[in-house]
Amino acid sequence: MAAEDMGADLPERAEGVRPDDAGLYHSACSRPVWLPGYRAAVSAGGTVGFLSGEWDLVRQISDRRGGQEGVFRGRARFRPSADGQVLEYTEDGELQLGGHRGPATRSLIYAGRADGTADVRFADGSAFYQLDLRPGSCETAHPCRADLYRVTVTRLGPDRFSETWQVAGPDKDYELRATYRRAAGGAASAIKENSD
Repeated sequence: MAAEDMGADLPERAEGVRPDDAGLYHSACSRPVWLPGYRAAVSAGGTVGFLSGEWDLVRQISDRRGGQEGVFRGRARFRPSADGQVLEYTEDGELQLGGHRGPATRSLIYAGRADGTADVRFADGSAFYQLDLRPGSCETAHPCRADLYRVTVTRLGPDRFSETWQVAGPDKDYELRATYRRAAGGAASAIKENSD
């Protein structure tokens, strides 16, 4: 299946929101709730402080339903928005999935909360999940119609973290395993390592 055909069965997306990673993540599940007055400033600490900067990214893809394996390699950037209120996440690189090979992009929004956690939102502002990297690892889920997206995000050190996605439902059965390594010159970690 060509990358441009993947996700074609999804409802029409908001203007400017595209399938990403060949449609494996999408924002068609949630009603947009992003409000212009939302103010969760990017702070120097907590989850957004750790993520801020540029990362080299490798994501292994195992689509069990489609019987395809793949990999995405590229660069991920967590940068403050123009007004400094959120981190804008963008990734770009090359996706190889089955017989497809080509460029891929993805965008998310990370809004820091006063307690050090972050609200992760799709590019259109609709809710995705809440992330808390202060204890070192976070497990959470996002229901999408009949499908369930489960993610575990783990700090592997001051300059590395991983994401593992398990997605299951009537039409989906895949796993994504991503490793992020801080790029040369990236910001230093603002979260202290656990001493346990």
